[in-house]
Amino acid sequence: MAAYRLGDDLDDYCTKCKRVTNHSIVSLVHDQPAKMRCRACYNDHDYRRCEIPPSKKELKKQALFNEVLATVKPAEGEETAAEPEPKEKKPRKGRASNDG
Repeated sequence: MAAYRLGDDLDDYCTKCKRVTNHSIVSLVHDQPAKMRCRACYNDHDYRRCEIPPSKKELKKQALFNEVLATVKPAEGEETAAEPEPKEKKPRKGRASNDG
């Protein structure tokens, strides 16, 4: 990939617009974009590599889920990560066997 230059256009997540928009490179660190300027609202922010941060609602759901998992205890005698046991195959009715 070609080296980045100041003023090049990239897609990135804007923290003010809260969507992925076109951005211009404002600063470079070790030939990688560091600061970006949104071309829609002209807000400057760090380069996020188009990674949309999780919403507060998603973070709250994850915290509640982790809390529930911490309180659940496996029943005695059960394995937590056990694989299902293979079931025995039953012979089909109405089929003739090759045994004679």
